[in-house]
Amino acid sequence: MFIRMLFVMLSAFWAVNTHAQVASVERGATLFQSECARCHVQADIEMRIRNSWIGRPANELHQEIMSTMPAETPGSLSPAQYLDLTAYVLGLASATGSIENMTITDLAGFTIRQGGEDVGPDYMPWANINGDLNANRYSPLEQINVSNVQDLQIAWRWKAENFGPRPEGLNVTSPIMVDGVLYATAGTTRNVVAIDAESGQTLWMWRPMEGERFESSPRKNSGKGVAYWTDGQNNVIFVVTPGYFMAALDAKTGDLVESFADGGILDLTEGLRVSPVRDDLDVTLTFPPTVVGDVVVVGAAHQVSMRPPHADNIKGDVRAYDARSGELLWTHRNIPVAGEMGYDTWLNDSAQTSGNGGVWSAMSADPELGLIYLPTESATGDRYGGDRPGNNLFTNSVVALDYRTGEYRWHYQFVHHDIWDYDTPSTPILADLPDGRKVLVQLTKQAFAYVLDRATGEPIWEIEERPVPQTDVPGEWTAATQPHPTKPPAYDRQGISDADLLNFTPEILAKAREAVKPYRMGEFFAPPSVANAADGTLGTLSLPGTLGGSNWEGGAYDPDTGVLYIPSRTDVAVLSLVPGAEFSTVDWIQGPARTPTVNGLPIVRPPWGRITAMNLSTGEIDWTVANADTPARIADHPLLQGVEIPRTGIPTRAGLLVTKSLLFAGEGQGGNPVFRAHDKKTGEILAEIDLPASQTGLPMTYTQNGKQYIVMAVSGSGSAEIIALALPN
Repeated sequence: MFIRMLFVMLSAFWAVNTHAQVASVERGATLFQSECARCHVQADIEMRIRNSWIGRPANELHQEIMSTMPAETPGSLSPAQYLDLTAYVLGLASATGSIENMTITDLAGFTIRQGGEDVGPDYMPWANINGDLNANRYSPLEQINVSNVQDLQIAWRWKAENFGPRPEGLNVTSPIMVDGVLYATAGTTRNVVAIDAESGQTLWMWRPMEGERFESSPRKNSGKGVAYWTDGQNNVIFVVTPGYFMAALDAKTGDLVESFADGGILDLTEGLRVSPVRDDLDVTLTFPPTVVGDVVVVGAAHQVSMRPPHADNIKGDVRAYDARSGELLWTHRNIPVAGEMGYDTWLNDSAQTSGNGGVWSAMSADPELGLIYLPTESATGDRYGGDRPGNNLFTNSVVALDYRTGEYRWHYQFVHHDIWDYDTPSTPILADLPDGRKVLVQLTKQAFAYVLDRATGEPIWEIEERPVPQTDVPGEWTAATQPHPTKPPAYDRQGISDADLLNFTPEILAKAREAVKPYRMGEFFAPPSVANAADGTLGTLSLPGTLGGSNWEGGAYDPDTGVLYIPSRTDVAVLSLVPGAEFSTVDWIQGPARTPTVNGLPIVRPPWGRITAMNLSTGEIDWTVANADTPARIADHPLLQGVEIPRTGIPTRAGLLVTKSLLFAGEGQGGNPVFRAHDKKTGEILAEIDLPASQTGLPMTYTQNGKQYIVMAVSGSGSAEIIALALPN
């Protein structure tokens, strides 16, 4: 009884003193560095507050911080310390007002507000290629809204023509913006540029000098962008070069950070599991690394493997490094070694003689769960896998690891024994649903959205293993089943039959039927076939094709409504095999692959490109629209004179951005120079903004000094450039 009374008295004393404790931003900053900075990047905290906490009581944020931080031991600090942390976190996000000198009791009466005018915050960054580590591509900004979006105009243009050894015609960089500065890549040598976010003025440029490593790189291009890291004092830009080095640059000056690795440069080829049968260095990465806390995680990309010289190649291991020193922290092998989990899915010990299997897209992460999510590619090669029988874990999967240690947590494989080049192509989207569920959504080339619990990997809706067509290629091995989600439905067409052929008129349908006669009509997951096989066919028609479905552009998720917006294309591929012969030691490689047409018209019915709104709360599709107007070459085609046809779209994938008010979409590489604003609920086009060229990098948005900008790389009309759209002054 005495002990219980003493506990009550001490609790009351603690409560009184806690309520008397006033908040201190200075103490909170010290606590953040010691307890939180190893897991949480400053820019990530800023974005989370602005996305999720504006308009809510400060005491709710205080409770959230108490229940989740530090990540390893939530609730382990005192209430007074959590009060100081709350004050510091609000200061990071530039919230109007301050809880400096407030008590815990005061918090209930303080509503978190954003600085600036009613139209939006004075400053909001875009510090990750996809906006945030959750890859939502969402911003709560609404200075640009339904009432004024038609007034958007070009605020500035930054030209890439003088970067690299020759003028750059295609740039797919997706800039980031921190502290009033845009960071992007330009030129085939992948120069890093810093650009003033308001004026478009070049502030600094860094050029990698790689010599032979650049010349032999399998992917010489501007790349997709850069990554940002800060510990509150140091601000660093990380980039992976064509020659597969990682550079650490001072964000303010562009100078190499001498304390990182070898004078600011880390050779990523060191420690790789190279192939003993190849002399070339077939490895690079076009995406930026992924930064979580103080950990920098790097994937690997290779040459397209349709006609590989060998079944073996460099293995695409994923590695993590210390952001300060460049020290190797851990390695994850997507192609395991003997004794490791998954090795038994490579029959005949074929994991030892297979390659690729890297992560060539960006990764996402949940710092609160301590997990990073890896979207993995297929193994060598893309059309024939007889040298690697079995399901081949961890290829064609999403793999969840502890981002600090690399320890395995869970995985889900989307394609067993891939021979369709159905890599996992885009960043896993971490969606917080309106009902509180926290899920991971993986968009795929096969046009399925796999929705999983992101803590456990368990499917939200049942995923069935269904029988699929089997191979008749000598020496090949095919999986008996492939995973099919029961929800959501496929967001693009799967498989090709007579019902899919172009049928605007009886004459066109007859021509389409004649055009496909030399080919096998492919069911979904129909495997490649030998050209001039016993049945005289030239290969198998496949839909979705090699490029998807979805690809690296990913989607955009609206956390306010639970709706995911997905760009996709409907484009047929020919899966045709011929003997490797003198070109390759592999028995079969990709052969002739010219897709049949109807006098130049696509062989299948439109739309040939689309944007789909998928409701993740219900697992249903809300609406679908074509991604573009009908091209003139289609509308004016001689076979279509006098024929009324629907808006067809084009076989590209839109770059998407979703805000509080609008869905924005370009037409992607090969599209038209137009940028559209759509009604989020219906897909209706609300505005069309002319661009100097087609959108090719993913669009992003930010505010600087109270003005909202939308920025993207555009290409296709002369040299590539980066442009900013804004409302007139």
